[in-house]
Amino acid sequence: MTEFEGQVLADLSVLKSQMKQVLGIGQPGRLTQLEDRVEQHERSVQRMKGLLGAGGAVLAVFHLAIDYLRR
Repeated sequence: MTEFEGQVLADLSVLKSQMKQVLGIGQPGRLTQLEDRVEQHERSVQRMKGLLGAGGAVLAVFHLAIDYLRR
């Protein structure tokens, strides 16, 4: 085996261990953890959209009540 082949095999071994770390070996890996964080963030964004929409509706009703009472 030449020096080049040895270096390629060593690099391949490092890459293989890094892929196992990313994907996980029977346990959640970094990729699964990242997917969970993204999903949690998306839920938070949707929740904030709903709250802001509801707040806008309450504010619109409040303004309509003020206009109604002024007349």
